[in-house]
This record gives sequence, C-alpha cells and structure tokens, in this order.
Amino acid sequence: QVQLVEFRGGLAHTGASLSLSCPASGLTFSTYALGWFSQAPGKERKFVAAGSATTGHTYYTTPVEEGRFTITSDNAKNTVYLQINSLKPEDTGVYYCAAAQPQSDFKLFTDSATVDDYDYWGQGTQVTVSS
Repeated sequence: QVQLVEFRGGLAHTGASLSLSCPASGLTFSTYALGWFSQAPGKERKFVAAGSATTGHTYYTTPVEEGRFTITSDNAKNTVYLQINSLKPEDTGVYYCAAAQPQSDFKLFTDSATVDDYDYWGQGTQVTVSS
C-alpha cells in the first residue's frame, strides 16, 4: 500500500532552518506530483509547494524574492524534501506531504490545488517556530 511518512519537523527559533523529509513507498515515485501542505492552528490545510522529478517543474506559494522554501526529491531514496529557511512564527503548523497523478494536471503544482486534488497523504509533522 502507499505510504508517506513525514520526518524532521520540530521546534525552532525564528531565523533557523528546518529540512522536512517524506519517504514514500508503494508508488512509482517519479510519476507523481509531490506536494507539501501546511495547516496552521485553527486554519484550513493550504498548499505550500509542489514539484515533479520528471519535469523539473516546481511551484511555491511564497514570493520568489523571499526564497525561503525549496522542494526537492531524491528518486533513488523515494523521498521528497521541503527546506524552510529563515523560519518565521507564522510558519508554525502541521506540514503534510502528498502525492497525486497525473503530472499533466498543472493545477497540482499551483496554490489552487486543494486537499481533494491529492490522492495520498502522510500523517503530518509538527513545525513550531518560537519568537
């Protein structure tokens, strides 16, 4: 069965960095759109970033000039990563990795994607940023 498991969340101070990991199993890793969503306390789960190892396309909700979020994947390890630099308190929330097909659906790579657009989900990992 398909499994996605998030790792490397935790508590960090403002300005620090975290690298979240999501090993996947039970799927052909390189054929899926791979996304990250976050859910702040009391808020809806929202798109953060997505990418495709096949096409190289990536998309982030944060402005390009901010450049704090980077999504990458390692096909050999069946793992997708989310690097968050210069953490801010507003980054606090539960972060989920997700996978979906087809990769030809561009919506999967944009902030218009919803939880219903993705097929498989991890259990989430907590990120807490203190002031």
